[in-house]
Amino acid sequence: MITLDQAEARLDRDLMNAAAVVNQKVTVPLTQNQFDALVDFVFNLGGKNFSSSTLLRKINAGDYEGAAAEFQKWTLAAGRTLPGLVIRRANERALFEGRA
Repeated sequence: MITLDQAEARLDRDLMNAAAVVNQKVTVPLTQNQFDALVDFVFNLGGKNFSSSTLLRKINAGDYEGAAAEFQKWTLAAGRTLPGLVIRRANERALFEGRA
């Protein structure tokens, strides 16, 4: 069992790590909404998955619309579509597109 302070410290560390991955891997300008959506995405999926993703390739090619469409492709866990991931990806896409 951990304390609330320990949990918050771990969350802060994990978010900073996710933000660092986005800052390191993305080579084009991002809006704050786009950055925030990508940090959430990396926080959930990990930097390795993001680094090898078509989503990242499309962003770095300047294809923001194509990148937004990639969020919905990340809804599987153990080969099954999970409703919670469908909702999470839709929310990340809405944030990325400035609709949230």
